[in-house]
Amino acid sequence: MTVAHAPALTSTGAGASPRRQSRSGLAKYLGLTPFAVYVILFLAIPTVLAVSTGFFTESGAFTLDNVAGIFAPNVIATFGSSFWVSAVTAVVGAVIGALVCYALLGTRAESSLRTVIDSLSSVLAQFGGVMLAFAFIATIGNQGLITVALRGLGIDLFASGPWLYQVPGLLPVYIYFQVPLMIITFMPALQGLKTTWAEANATLGGTPFTYWTRIAIPVLAPSFIGSLLLLFANAFSSYATAAALISQGAQIVPLQIRSALVSETVLGRENMAGALALGMIVVMVVVMWGYSVLQNRTSRWQR
Repeated sequence: MTVAHAPALTSTGAGASPRRQSRSGLAKYLGLTPFAVYVILFLAIPTVLAVSTGFFTESGAFTLDNVAGIFAPNVIATFGSSFWVSAVTAVVGAVIGALVCYALLGTRAESSLRTVIDSLSSVLAQFGGVMLAFAFIATIGNQGLITVALRGLGIDLFASGPWLYQVPGLLPVYIYFQVPLMIITFMPALQGLKTTWAEANATLGGTPFTYWTRIAIPVLAPSFIGSLLLLFANAFSSYATAAALISQGAQIVPLQIRSALVSETVLGRENMAGALALGMIVVMVVVMWGYSVLQNRTSRWQR
């Protein structure tokens, strides 16, 4: 007596048609096509063209003179100014933003206050460029509202010179959008702290100081440092706000790239802008790599 073999399953599981599986996998990748085209056209190609020009002369001959120009004293000083502005605004923005996040822990996630602050942070973190520069000029510029009011009281904000239109003037302007960016990026880490950790600390006789120094701070450190690096990268790459405030000179790297593009020669090298862009990209790659590593470490305990 023979037993009839059951028909093989072909609709689901391991018996699914290879052709159907390949079509399903292809459909997933096709969904990424618009984004891939956007990245290639507006990010990858411009970046390659900008960097590659730094290795060629105006006539198209290969040269390393432009890259060597990055190490000129005035260019090093410009990179130093960019590092200084980015570091100061990142640290101040990170500290203030972290304190705001800590204060918000006492409110409910669905409360009106939390909703308003989250919405404002999302908007203000993207508020920059000419609009932000105009807002500060109209407020604390030479003839700004607050400047004129304080001048009537005998206080001159510009007694030491027009600092708002120089590198020091970028500090309060950048901090304006660094703080809300910190709130957006660091708040999820604080919300991820588990109440059971605090309860276990209290059960074992620990104090609030012990909880923060031995549990919360070590756990939050990677997220805080990662957010700090993100703020540094955000300030280091900012251009439009600085260009609107500082109309004379090239005191930070983005403005020096602008100067190289609009000037006929820079240090005798026509394609110096490409070499400066290469220097900025190297800095950004290192910073964002560090941010990615720290975020991966943070995500381990947030899952």
